[in-house]
Amino acid sequence: MTSQLQVIRELGVNPDFDVEREANERRAFLKTYLLRSGLHNLILGISGGVDSTTAAMLAQQSVKELRASGFNARFIAVRLPYGQQADAADADAAIATIDPDLIFEVDIAAPTDGMWQSLRRAGFSPASPAQADFLRGNVKARQRMIAQYAVAGGLDGLVLGTDHAAEAVMGFFTKFGDGAADLLPLAGLTKRRVRALAAYLKVPGHLVDKIPTADLEDLAPLRPDEDAYGLTYEQIDDFLEGRPVPPEVESKILARYRATAHKRALPASPIDLAFG
Repeated sequence: MTSQLQVIRELGVNPDFDVEREANERRAFLKTYLLRSGLHNLILGISGGVDSTTAAMLAQQSVKELRASGFNARFIAVRLPYGQQADAADADAAIATIDPDLIFEVDIAAPTDGMWQSLRRAGFSPASPAQADFLRGNVKARQRMIAQYAVAGGLDGLVLGTDHAAEAVMGFFTKFGDGAADLLPLAGLTKRRVRALAAYLKVPGHLVDKIPTADLEDLAPLRPDEDAYGLTYEQIDDFLEGRPVPPEVESKILARYRATAHKRALPASPIDLAFG
């Protein structure tokens, strides 16, 4: 039976947290991986939330350090609105803080709507408007990753993801959407630790403290992550940092972790059954 300690170990959440050490180690990781890859660019979609802003700050600082040592490296930011973004001002503030070397803005509305219309013409019919809205949200997330990988493929780059331990434990990402990336510089961090790292990197306070939202559903724009979880990030972070939580909180987190295991795993194959 999955336990709290097992989850903590599997997601790589350290028992101790030192923000300066984390910043240094995560920059070192990005620099080392980019050098070994033989590529020259780090790419990340910028939403205006604390996760993407923090990951981007680490990436931008990393490529600056690489350039100072004589290696040609850049950080490329990709803005990926679906039409008009409700919190576009936050995305603009994030971009101004990060100061990327190159910026692309790609509106994903047309490809998202085109795919959805093609599905409907093919006879696909969701069970309810709510399910349709949810599935369209997943299409949005996957279109965003298509754009980032196109940029990476054309410009010799690696795509960064923003997944961290608090999202990973809840399976709160779209499989092959925002869950698809080459590098995860925030892996193993709880949400409060991401915020602490953001503050250390001098991310503006209103972005550090912004209510997290995936903002994928048209019927519930800017819906807070915590509303989708039925739990607070404080509760999830306490669990991941090994602190005692109420039994009902632990039970809900463990149930979500088990139910979303397929999202964190490599594709299954007959080999798994033969040798697992």
